[in-house]
Amino acid sequence: MGALEPVEERENSEKDGEERAEEEKEKREDEEHKDLEKGEEGFEEQVGRGTPQPQGDFHVSMLQRLNPSNPLRVAIPGVTRATTPSPAQPRSTSTPTPQQTITTLNSTAYTNRISLFLFLLHAVLAVGLVSFLIFKGIQGLLEPGQVQRKERKLLKYFLPQVEAASLLSITLAFAWQKAVRTWPKFMIHFILWSTFLMSLSAGILLICFQKPSTDGVGVCFILFAIGNGLYACWVTHRIKFCSKIFIKSLEPASKFPDLNQPTYWMLGIGFMWMSLWILAVMGASNFYFPPLTIIALLLSLAWTAEVMRNVANLTVSRVIALYYLRGMQCNTKFCFQRAMSRNLGSACLGSTFVPAIEALRIVARGLNLLEGEDEFMFSCAHCCLHIMESIFRYGNGWAYVQIAAYGKGFVKASQDTWELFEKRGKEMEAIVDSDITSAICFLAGVCSGSMCTIVVAAWTVSVHEGFTATISLLAFLIGYLMARIAMALPHACVSCYYVCYAENPDNRLFDKTIPDRLNLIKSGRDVVVPTPRVPRPPPSIASQ
Repeated sequence: MGALEPVEERENSEKDGEERAEEEKEKREDEEHKDLEKGEEGFEEQVGRGTPQPQGDFHVSMLQRLNPSNPLRVAIPGVTRATTPSPAQPRSTSTPTPQQTITTLNSTAYTNRISLFLFLLHAVLAVGLVSFLIFKGIQGLLEPGQVQRKERKLLKYFLPQVEAASLLSITLAFAWQKAVRTWPKFMIHFILWSTFLMSLSAGILLICFQKPSTDGVGVCFILFAIGNGLYACWVTHRIKFCSKIFIKSLEPASKFPDLNQPTYWMLGIGFMWMSLWILAVMGASNFYFPPLTIIALLLSLAWTAEVMRNVANLTVSRVIALYYLRGMQCNTKFCFQRAMSRNLGSACLGSTFVPAIEALRIVARGLNLLEGEDEFMFSCAHCCLHIMESIFRYGNGWAYVQIAAYGKGFVKASQDTWELFEKRGKEMEAIVDSDITSAICFLAGVCSGSMCTIVVAAWTVSVHEGFTATISLLAFLIGYLMARIAMALPHACVSCYYVCYAENPDNRLFDKTIPDRLNLIKSGRDVVVPTPRVPRPPPSIASQ
């Protein structure tokens, strides 16, 4: 019996040791479980402090515990994260492909700041000059003498007709925009031939007055009417396609009920400014060098009205372009604020050069028809074509779409836009180059100006015949500028359709109008007459 007692005591001690070991193991497991519930940070802190972890107490059930912060990683105590790479995720050695950067649509930079500064400086000087000349006019009315009699004559026989022309011009401007949006196909034919009839009628009426000044103005109207008639006959085969583009491009405008409000704002501001401008013209008669002062006022008015038109153009272009490119329905008010602030410099720069570009296009087409007659015409035509090649690459009317959408400068937007057309092939370039939308908008302005001239000239000749020629020219200018502002909306819609199609022709918002036209040109069943350009040398010759 005595020999068995040590054995029993040894067994009891072994059992007590095993029980204590199991209790310690359970305590350790509970503590580790609490640490794992706290997340990976608590576990790393425990490892970082160098807590000893006995290797013999590792249990297989620990492998079934997953890290709560990353369920794909097994939480093993005593091992840091850096020493347990996952074998299921091999390290890739392939070079990552660079992703194409997308141009931002919310650029906050001011474009063409020099042009913006010059226009704002001009605006301050113009407001000061107009205010001063109005003061001179009022001063002339109050001071007795010859100046007072002259001012009263202008106030009685000059001011009513010009103000009536301004009121008629804004009425016609609203009518043009409404009619073009409602009956786009009919209005293209109407504008082409009504401009011919109205300009011809204005010219004949002025010649009937049988005065040297009115005869000169009347001859200019008649010559323009003849050219307009020839142009209408020349572009007859383009009218059908232009009508389709007008109808299709004006469809998104119905989704934005307030899209025409920027144009209305510009027309209202233009009407008020022209009313003050007319009073300044009257006051210029009492200032030094009246002819030079009136010419300066005319240039200022033309630039200001063109900037107003391009502000409306940029507003509509941003709304329609973002609808095509991103499927976004932008707030017209915010787009208008952007056009009046960040993109105003580009509008000022484009207003200076685009009218000259359009005039140069007409000259180039005319010289191209006569270049084979003699050597002088040949050299003039090629010189003009060289100039046009540079101008169209660094400045064109299509640039307003990318200015509005991406906030680019005028020159950069012109280059990028023309490169888009060139990437789509010569046929696309020819279609865009032969588009008559700009001509339609221009002729709408001429038609409105001719109507104002007819009304005002007939009125003036019955009250004061000596003012007939001067008032006729002023009425034509006012009617033309107001109608051009009104036509900014359809012009911008058509420009957006062409430019956005060139950027993304697979967009579901575009139909088969342009692709069908391209197929007809490629197959030879349709012919376009693009603006002539200098032929480019082959790449091999150019590289040599």
